[in-house]
Amino acid sequence: MAGPGSQRRASRGASALLAAALLYAALGDVVRSEQQIPLSVVKLWASAFGGEIKSIAAKYSGSQLLQKKYKEYEKDVAIEEIDGLQLVKKLAKNMEEMFHKKSEAVRRLVEAAEEAHLKHEFDADLQYEYFNAVLINERDKDGNFLELGKEFILAPNDHFNNLPVNISLSDVQVPTNMYNKDPAIVNGVYWSESLNKVFVDNFDRDPSLIWQYFGSAKGFFRQYPGIKWEPDENGVIAFDCRNRKWYIQAATSPKDVVILVDVSGSMKGLRLTIAKQTVSSILDTLGDDDFFNIIAYNEELHYVEPCLNGTLVQADRTNKEHFREHLDKLFAKGIGMLDIALNEAFNILSDFNHTGQGSICIQAIMLITDGAVDTYDTIFAKYNWPDRKVRIFTYLIGREAAFADNLKWMACANKGFFTQISTLADVQENVMEYLHVLSRPKVIDQEHDVVWTEAYIDSTLADDQGLVLMTTVAMPVFSKQNETRSKGILLGVVGTDVPVKELLKTIPKYKLGIHGYAFAITNNGYILTHPELRPLYEEGKKRRKPNYSSVDLSEVEWEDQDDVLRNAMVNRKTGKFSMEVKKTVDKGKRVLVMTNDYYYTDIKGTPFSLGVALSRGHGKYFFRGNVTVEEGLHDLEHPDVSLADEWSYCNTDLHPEHRHLSQLEAIKLYLKGKEPLLQCDKELIQEVLFDAVVSAPIEAYWTSLALNKSENSDKGVEVAFLGTRTGLSRINLFVGAEQLTNQDFLKAGDKENIFNADHFPLWYRRAAEQIPGSFVYSIPFSTGTVNKSNVVTASTSIQLLDERKSPVVAAVGIQMKLEFFQRKFWTASRQCASLDGKCSISCDDETVNCYLIDNNGFILVSEDYTQTGDFFGEVEGAVMNKLLTMGSFKRITLYDYQAMCRANKESSDGAQGLLDPYNAFLAAVKWIMTELVLFLVEFNLCSWWHSDMTAKAQKLKQTLEPCDTEYPAFVSERTIKETSGNIACEDCSKSFVIQQIPSSNLFMVVVDSSCLCESVAPITMAPIEIRYNESLKCERLKAQKIRRRPESCHGFHPEENARECGGARSVQAKMVLILFPLLLMFFSR
Repeated sequence: MAGPGSQRRASRGASALLAAALLYAALGDVVRSEQQIPLSVVKLWASAFGGEIKSIAAKYSGSQLLQKKYKEYEKDVAIEEIDGLQLVKKLAKNMEEMFHKKSEAVRRLVEAAEEAHLKHEFDADLQYEYFNAVLINERDKDGNFLELGKEFILAPNDHFNNLPVNISLSDVQVPTNMYNKDPAIVNGVYWSESLNKVFVDNFDRDPSLIWQYFGSAKGFFRQYPGIKWEPDENGVIAFDCRNRKWYIQAATSPKDVVILVDVSGSMKGLRLTIAKQTVSSILDTLGDDDFFNIIAYNEELHYVEPCLNGTLVQADRTNKEHFREHLDKLFAKGIGMLDIALNEAFNILSDFNHTGQGSICIQAIMLITDGAVDTYDTIFAKYNWPDRKVRIFTYLIGREAAFADNLKWMACANKGFFTQISTLADVQENVMEYLHVLSRPKVIDQEHDVVWTEAYIDSTLADDQGLVLMTTVAMPVFSKQNETRSKGILLGVVGTDVPVKELLKTIPKYKLGIHGYAFAITNNGYILTHPELRPLYEEGKKRRKPNYSSVDLSEVEWEDQDDVLRNAMVNRKTGKFSMEVKKTVDKGKRVLVMTNDYYYTDIKGTPFSLGVALSRGHGKYFFRGNVTVEEGLHDLEHPDVSLADEWSYCNTDLHPEHRHLSQLEAIKLYLKGKEPLLQCDKELIQEVLFDAVVSAPIEAYWTSLALNKSENSDKGVEVAFLGTRTGLSRINLFVGAEQLTNQDFLKAGDKENIFNADHFPLWYRRAAEQIPGSFVYSIPFSTGTVNKSNVVTASTSIQLLDERKSPVVAAVGIQMKLEFFQRKFWTASRQCASLDGKCSISCDDETVNCYLIDNNGFILVSEDYTQTGDFFGEVEGAVMNKLLTMGSFKRITLYDYQAMCRANKESSDGAQGLLDPYNAFLAAVKWIMTELVLFLVEFNLCSWWHSDMTAKAQKLKQTLEPCDTEYPAFVSERTIKETSGNIACEDCSKSFVIQQIPSSNLFMVVVDSSCLCESVAPITMAPIEIRYNESLKCERLKAQKIRRRPESCHGFHPEENARECGGARSVQAKMVLILFPLLLMFFSR
């Protein structure tokens, strides 16, 4: 709605311009005198508007009725202070039991797999038609099923997000770069068929299980329930289970690795490209418990990251990507002096080990070169013999075998492995060999260590938010055949996924209070679950942040400058910690300042620690009411009653027949005794019944208002709603559903305004921090860059007792049209106290601008409608600056360590493509075909290779990259009710008055508009990227936060057969069979 200012301008016309001209002529160069805005008049306007709008909000919300009803039960309720330490211990115990059930399911798979393999005899000629996950249900042009693509029945299953699955059978995915009828794969698939009945049995025992799987060391992936896999647009499935963290963590122990890359002149061209891809593939196999560095060498040493000279860094995603970017800067020249590089590598590993940092387990040197002129046995004798604590893995790049013997000797003499990589297509499979070597001690020990991964997103089970966070529990599978014992053969890894939201179901949100929450972290301090974790960016596009799985607790609980809380949890302590926190709400635009008490303990049997945050004051108290089941059931039957879908009142996952039930339906069946198998939270349900009974009269009250046609005749108030501490909600519409201005409000997609697993609704949280009896008003922020809301939400809290310790038992509110709300404001601002009715000042006057702002400085009413929802400081920078100086508002500095910032980067399409293994693989196909046709040696192809694949013109590309930002939020000072001031500007003085609206979070601001004061810049809330200079960047890279190592380490075993140390391995023997579909695709492009 346009304010009165837009209606008055036309009538002023030329007379206003003439008056202004005469005024300036009279004054000449004399500075204008300031306009005085009478405080008493503004106070009258504020009082009139405050009384009117509170009357409307209280009437239509029914707040006074609800407060009265709870007061009637005051004597019958018991108020308890929450024991945070006991609460967190109980929650940890519940999670421990849940995690144990998952690990037992995995253990049954391990036993079944090892038994099946023990009974199986390898048959090189075995023919076996298995269900290939890519080919199932595919037919040829004649309508016949393809080979390995038999009919496989798939049906949508609500437990798997309605994906079509087969809950009776598993199927098998084979990576694109592998031959799906390779004898090793066919034999592995054949004996692992026995896992089907264990998959089904596990699912019957624990219906909350989702994906179960076996990742074979040969590369295939058996998944239950069976599902069809679809290739990408290039016809490729890039998934290789052996590259996944759950596989690598389960297969090997933590490791410290130094990667040496030969950049001498002989490595020019394709060899250097293969070497870079080999390094990148090795990095893929390193996880958060590993440490590494990369050194390039010729006649000198070149640390890929010079800042990290002489040390190792944690192999988290951020560090690995940082090194990958630097790989592009490597170029080949000079002579390779391997002895210098080996000396440096041994010294780094020794020094780093003595610091007590790193893995303190396996140490390895990865050597990537096209040859070695010596065996360097004197260096190995000096540093590594006789114990051979550092394993040496050698990768010979290129086809020449002249130096193969030296490199193989180095690997074999140091308990490592040698392999030759001739093409990009060979890289991934050859890199994997070192994992098999590192797994030997664990296999010989027969130690089935249970491992848990950090949180990651499962895109196959994406919900409507595009977000299903998982953790995986995995265990290794070993060969138990006696003849292979000393070889330590790893058969693969079995695992199952656990959705993080399943952890949240074990948390009684009603006991954590309005602002309370639970969170969990890994042994590295990374977040497993936390309400402030934001894995996605660009809302609506569901894009994952690159480093979402390695967000440290210190990056969300950043007020803990000394990491006291984080370090105590990493070290598996049990205790309490308190600090003042600044929690942002409403898309980060508002801030709540409070004191939190943190309680924490470890979750036994896992690498996780659990924390609970309770806010001081009402957040530390809980009350118990008591009504009969009959009373409660009667009042739950109302159609407008709903419960928080993401809260766990009853466990509907335990039995398939309960999965279709809503929580409200489950409670009703439970209370009526019709479903004896339902497991429900009796304490929570008792409180739900109490809230249902106490809040029931409000339904009749709302109905009577709706039926009274004289009330709300202009339909300004559209919705009334309430929510209670037990997640119970009631909603009443005063207009037809199709007439609602905001169609999304309180719907499932409106996540901020409904009860969620980790937070109360926004209107509830904000009302709880308002003075009891007053309303908090706000305009919803839109997700886009332009905020143009057409509604105003008002809410107030209901407390049991008239004191701070009283728990907030409920919140009620209304949503009204913005136009209706603004009309009430303009009506109030035309009032005056003079007897003759002539006001000394009016919001209609040209010389003043009137605003209505909230306690965070956002505009709800302005004469310029386009300013609605804007921050006041952006419109009236001089006034906002003065309010900050006077203490009426205060600026709070906030930090976002999960931000995404725009950056201009030089990029080359070719270079980026080669660092993706499957783009590299497709590039290799082209290279191989060219070689076959032209019969040229590889170095003569260098110019063609680089001109076609990598040497593309550099260009600036704008990308979004992870960054740290600082930004302000603003909060009004509660004790200041009114104030006025003058601002000295360049050629004038600007006066203003600010007056609090009674019983609200609102302020009326009247500003002298004749003085523009343009010399004062607007105050914005735009985030500013925190830029670190090179010295600080280096310090941040070197910084090693406290972490806890995994409890088990299997570095060596005396029975290990070190003679199994490799040879020239290539996929070329089967190249035609493997590449045939890709060649067809390439020539068809």
